[in-house]
This record gives sequence, C-alpha cells and structure tokens, in this order.
Amino acid sequence: MKLTYQPFELELKYPFTIAKFSRTSTPLMLVQVEHEGQTGYGEASMVPYMGESHESAATFLRKVNIDQVKFPFNFEAIINYLDSIAPGNPAIKAAIDIALHDLEGKLLKKPCWQLAGSNHALMPVTSFTIGMDTPEVFLKKVKEAEGFKVIKVKLGRDSDQELINIIRSVTDVPIYVDANQGWTDRAQSLDMIYWLQEQGVVLIEQPMLKTDIDGNAWLTENSPIPIIGDEAVQRLPDVEKAKGVYHGINVKLMKSAGMYEARQMIVKAKELGLKVLMGCMSETSCATLAAAALAPQCDWADIDGPFLISNNPFKTPDFVEGKYILGNEPGLGIKLN
Repeated sequence: MKLTYQPFELELKYPFTIAKFSRTSTPLMLVQVEHEGQTGYGEASMVPYMGESHESAATFLRKVNIDQVKFPFNFEAIINYLDSIAPGNPAIKAAIDIALHDLEGKLLKKPCWQLAGSNHALMPVTSFTIGMDTPEVFLKKVKEAEGFKVIKVKLGRDSDQELINIIRSVTDVPIYVDANQGWTDRAQSLDMIYWLQEQGVVLIEQPMLKTDIDGNAWLTENSPIPIIGDEAVQRLPDVEKAKGVYHGINVKLMKSAGMYEARQMIVKAKELGLKVLMGCMSETSCATLAAAALAPQCDWADIDGPFLISNNPFKTPDFVEGKYILGNEPGLGIKLN
C-alpha cells in the first residue's frame, strides 16, 4: 500500500460570499492510495473556517502509517486509527477515506454507490449554490443556473429579501436557503421564514448560531418548512444532539471524515426521524462523486462543487436533468482531465 499527496489550490469562478466571510479559492490536498496496480483518489477540501490547511494536512499525513491498512478494508477500524493520530482534521481524514473507498471499488470491480447500498434510481436533484453579490452579478449567476432544478442561496444579511426577489424575477424553481448562522432575532427570523415559504423556499440551513440551541429549536418548532443543522452537525455524535433542535441535518464528507462515517450519520438520522441533506464544500469531481454515491440515501442534495470552480483536475461527472448519473465503472468513476 502506497500513499502519496499533493497540495492544490482550487479556484472559484466567482468570489464566494456568505454571511460572515468571502473567498476566491480553497486549499485542497489531493491524495492517492495505490495497491495491487490500482489507484484510489481522495480529496481534502479545507475551507478556512474549519481550521485545516496545506500545512496541517501534510503534518497529519506524515504521521499516517499506511501499512496499518489492509485489504479487505475495515473502515470502522481505519477511522478509529485516523482519529487516534490526532483529533479534528476531518477533511484530511476524509481524503484518505475517499481514496480507500475508490480503491476498494476498483479492487472489487464494483461501483462505490453499489458497495454503499445506494439505489441509483433514487438520486435526488442537486441544487446550484449562489453566493451573495451585487444585484447585477447575482442576476448573472442566477441565469447561469439554468439547467438546474433547484437554486441554493446564501442569506444572513440585510439584503436577504432583495436577493430572493432577484431570483423570482427570472425563475420559479424551488429554492434552498442557507443563512450560515446569520440570523439573530427569533421573531424576525420566523417572519422571514413565513415570507420565504411564500417564495417557494423548500428548506433553511443553520438559521441561527450553532451555539444558540434554544433559538434554533424554537424556530424548528414553529417553522412551516424544514430547518436543517449544518455547522451544528459535524460528526456522528452530533446527530443525536440534533434531534429536537432541527428537522434534519446536513451531512458533508469534509465534516464527517469521509464516506464511512457519513453513511453512519445518514442511518442514525433516519432512526431518529431526521431528514438528510447531502452537502459539500468547494470540491472537485472527486469528493463530489463520493458524496453522490451516498446521495440516493438522502432526502435532498447540494453537491454542486464541479460547477462552481474553474480548474477542476478531474472531468465533470455525468449530469442530466439536475441529477448526477451514477455509472457502473469500478470505484467512484473518477476520470482525470
């Protein structure tokens, strides 16, 4: 078993602005694991607010003894081993997990979605995310989203209603809203939620600070549309805590330390009666296809990474009528550019 990795800077098509910050690129670590003539590809997308970097990822990877990993893979033992090296670091742990899942599929000559127990016919549509911007640029982004069946918009500032009105001036597709912890007043937030419902909004992610458990729970109790925990739900132990606070959870591989734990989170959420949104960070086709392999087990999907970047080192996955098409290629189905 051989582990190699390269730092990579992922360039965004537009500056990505949400309630609390803006950026134009995202540091990645691209990972490969080779075994018996096959190569598995993985990816760590290290968005700044999660605290990982090229330096922290390289430091972690230097501590990994890949000889501890044996095929057939025991993914529970693997994540326990990675957690024992250092706490946190979920994105670089996800890169290793994704690469091993891709490698497993290639060694077994089966697609990852099949090995994960997904039904490709149940693939949900994925949304196209639009960050905050000037009205002129925002309108341009909305028009570029033609072909998608859902638009996701970042809210959490004074311009919230204006941005929704711009979308509605050109399209009537359903909308997902992500407030990114940007709302502070319960009553005002609930008024906004009722207005958003009238505008065709399907769900709202993380309306208030993740630490404001009572505020989010109050909104969930009174909201006519689903409230989804995102920043408040990172790894498996957080799923239980989400019950009674949110209607559902946002699972992202870069938070969950990879596909193995993401699937455990999906199963636990269903046991607790929580809805599941499969989400993503700024990612290439590699992590996107890993998320897509699990997306048919979820209620909604927001895995639009390849459409928001300008230097994808992999080919864009097959995408028809707003949905990713899961093929029968072994592993994740990743194709190099």
